[in-house]
Amino acid sequence: MNEIRDAILADQLDALGGLAVPESYRAVVVRKDEQNMFEGVATKDKDPRKSLHIDEVPTPELGPGEAIVAVMASSVNYNTVWTSIFEPVSTFGFLERYGRQSELTKRHDLPYHVVGSDLAGVVLRVGPGVNKWKAGDEVVAHCLSVELEDPAGHDDTMMDPQQRIWGFETNFGGLAELALVKSNQLMPKPAHLSWEEAAAPGLVNSTAYRQLVSRNGAHMKQGDTVLIWGASGGLGSYATQMALNGGAIPVCVVSSPEKAEIVRKMGAELVIDRSAEGYKFWKDEHNQDPKEWQRFGKKIRELTGGEDVDIVFEHPGRETFGASVYVAKKGGTIVTCASTSGYMHQYDNRYLWMNLKNILSSHFANYKEAWEANRLIDKGFVHPTLSKVYPMEEVGQAALDVHRNAHQGKVGVLTLAPEEGLGVKDAEKRAKHVEAINRFRGV
Repeated sequence: MNEIRDAILADQLDALGGLAVPESYRAVVVRKDEQNMFEGVATKDKDPRKSLHIDEVPTPELGPGEAIVAVMASSVNYNTVWTSIFEPVSTFGFLERYGRQSELTKRHDLPYHVVGSDLAGVVLRVGPGVNKWKAGDEVVAHCLSVELEDPAGHDDTMMDPQQRIWGFETNFGGLAELALVKSNQLMPKPAHLSWEEAAAPGLVNSTAYRQLVSRNGAHMKQGDTVLIWGASGGLGSYATQMALNGGAIPVCVVSSPEKAEIVRKMGAELVIDRSAEGYKFWKDEHNQDPKEWQRFGKKIRELTGGEDVDIVFEHPGRETFGASVYVAKKGGTIVTCASTSGYMHQYDNRYLWMNLKNILSSHFANYKEAWEANRLIDKGFVHPTLSKVYPMEEVGQAALDVHRNAHQGKVGVLTLAPEEGLGVKDAEKRAKHVEAINRFRGV
């Protein structure tokens, strides 16, 4: 592994094809025999530092249409948190079901789960049938794993019945020194970014693109007013940039003055600090407060000059969904994913049904959408929102930050990269965008 790292750091990428793939590697894992460790513990008190381990694990067999990537950096997403606290279910059920599919997928059904759904690194080996990529290619990976043996997946791969999220519903994820991916997960690494910067956008950037921009999502157009919950967070920070870049008008909802300042730095002008406004959309555990929806809607109209929002970019879920349905304009769209505050949504159907509003579901992105989202990064239209980077040894703390919402943007993790700032190949392009690239750093 040291030889591989040294060759990458020395930019001797042509040599990688001649180096042996290690028989084992270090990886961040959860263990099957610990999947009940948090029974009886409240969700907020479940600590990823107790469940995420760094183990030496065997390198998986390389199959047709697959690639092994030397991972220089990765990042933490909410699905890593869900995996680490075994909520809403243990991911070992996913691995068991996947393992029953074929002889090759049996590799994934193990007593440990290598987690992580982002990476930036270099291809080490490709399996039979892979022609687009070769050893030495610098890549990032999106997290859609599909089998494409069913006709349903050939119009939109997200509709494939064997669609899974790599590193969450499959094994051998990106929080590791090596990762196993399907070759159609790979995309070119933007040359002006460091390893940790390039690893940060993948999952959230692609998710935001489909949810907001794609014809499979809200199909945002110029002039649309878009309400973005958590606009400085991992998902919302990319939605905010896409709204601004696409000629829309974002109304950014944040939870502190510091977060408000971040979205203003991105170019947003209409900002709601929900903590300062004191919104309480729930009277108690079972009952929402429609008067607070009305107060929230009034605030939005104050900012927009009397307009309601065309699109609500929804991902908190239970806590905010009733308000989201209420504030969307007549005929507007509430596009939803993730539900990080809870999956059981409640809303008053009168405001949906009688006003001809639409609730639209969105989940990650197909390869085309992920490629287009990555292209926006490469072109410098959208930038990483990386705020902090941890070494792999401190991945539990990184996940805890995300679990407790004590972070801004994305939290990165160095795997093979020994320090931050490495991997930049296009310094001239970087110089044009360096202020935007570093916008979230240290916040």
